[in-house]
Amino acid sequence: MTKEQPNNPLHGVTLEKILNELVAHYGWEGLGREIEIRCFTHDPSIASSLKFLRRTPWARERVESLYVYMLRRSNKPA
Repeated sequence: MTKEQPNNPLHGVTLEKILNELVAHYGWEGLGREIEIRCFTHDPSIASSLKFLRRTPWARERVESLYVYMLRRSNKPA
């Protein structure tokens, strides 16, 4: 049973899509400054970052929070 979640910006969005959008927006260097974890600062790649984030709940929460923050900032009128 699936419920509609119109107010949840993470509903239906994969971790890979989140990570790709963050890298496109911040770049690896900027992402490493925002969230200081080794998979973003030392030889970063999507595959290694996904592997780490799937095993590490606290890091995944920080990535998801940054994604929501990025979405909210991009939707604000200038």
